[in-house]
Amino acid sequence: MVSVCFYLHVHQPYRLNRFSVFDIGSNKDYFDREKNKMYLDRIVNKSYLPTNRILLDLINRTNGKFKVSFSITGVLLEQLAEYPEVLQSFKDIINTGCAELIGETYYHSLVCIYSEKEFKRQIKMQEKKLEEIFGTKPKIFRNTEFVFQNEIAKLVEDMGYKGILAEGADKILGWRSPCFLYKAKNSNMNLLLKHYKLSDDIAFRFSLREWSEWPLTADKFASWINNHNGSGQVVNLFMDYETFGEHQWKETGVFEFLKHFPKEVLKRGDAFLLPRESIEKFKPVAELDFPFPVSWADTERDLSAWLGNKMQQTAIKEIYSLENDILATKDMKLIESWRKLQIADHFYYMCTKWFADGDVHKYFNPYESPYEAFITFMNIVNDVKIKLETLKR
Repeated sequence: MVSVCFYLHVHQPYRLNRFSVFDIGSNKDYFDREKNKMYLDRIVNKSYLPTNRILLDLINRTNGKFKVSFSITGVLLEQLAEYPEVLQSFKDIINTGCAELIGETYYHSLVCIYSEKEFKRQIKMQEKKLEEIFGTKPKIFRNTEFVFQNEIAKLVEDMGYKGILAEGADKILGWRSPCFLYKAKNSNMNLLLKHYKLSDDIAFRFSLREWSEWPLTADKFASWINNHNGSGQVVNLFMDYETFGEHQWKETGVFEFLKHFPKEVLKRGDAFLLPRESIEKFKPVAELDFPFPVSWADTERDLSAWLGNKMQQTAIKEIYSLENDILATKDMKLIESWRKLQIADHFYYMCTKWFADGDVHKYFNPYESPYEAFITFMNIVNDVKIKLETLKR
């Protein structure tokens, strides 16, 4: 028997207002409330509500044998306060005991690269939010965009976490399989690694008619999972929540696939496990060395989606260089804006990789070009600096 760990990442950012050089110093709002609501209205109706109905039904119809885990960013939970039906649908799933909430950074930021103290603050903020809404404290962690390297394991372990979700990148695994539990180097942190091929078969290839395996049926997919019997312990299927209904539209048959694939898995004698159950059931088979940052983004599985060009590097260094001055103001509104400006999506929109990964970078992108994204962001940063100077005076 092989187990399946099914995890969905739930996130939508605060998108920025059009902010020209003439808006600097004008007290214009940094964030586009109307556009954020427009995107979220669409996603709620196309993805969140119908998918949660299916997930809850699967749990009930399998008598709790189907299990699912989520990470829901703090910035999305803030926005979902206006969508009580959606929050309740997540609560209903979690209250079954067959779902697990995963910890992360509140602001879906890349702060782990720039500030250890702020990294820990944002993790604590997320824990507080999950406790406030769902009454639960996470024991498993996933960093923004699965960014992971050796040093992160120790930081997160010190905060009480028992395991981390990470990318099963070939450049780290080599000949090894992602279908085992591993231990992070220089810590006791357990690593659950994404099986990127099977995950991406659903997340990216499901509707590709030129794909040799199209159409992907529940029976076929369950047989691929079952093939890991004897050569693996747990198949980690990790993907964005919006895979269901948004990245893959209802018309592709993705909802019908979701309704049937768990039953096909169970029919073959395989099982579903939550991440915390996986680290309780299995022992690490080896220590893995992540000497450099690895993410789950694009074909390179590195940080180039957010830091691959000079615009991105300049923008992100500028925002993190303000940390001490911003926090010293004790101005909570300004501090909150500064943290919202750390949301990784802002830098993702500045990406200039328009080849194999190009379509991925267009998801929910409000800009016509990465250069427009950069100019808007830097104008806002300059406005923040002016506010800082005013507060100092």
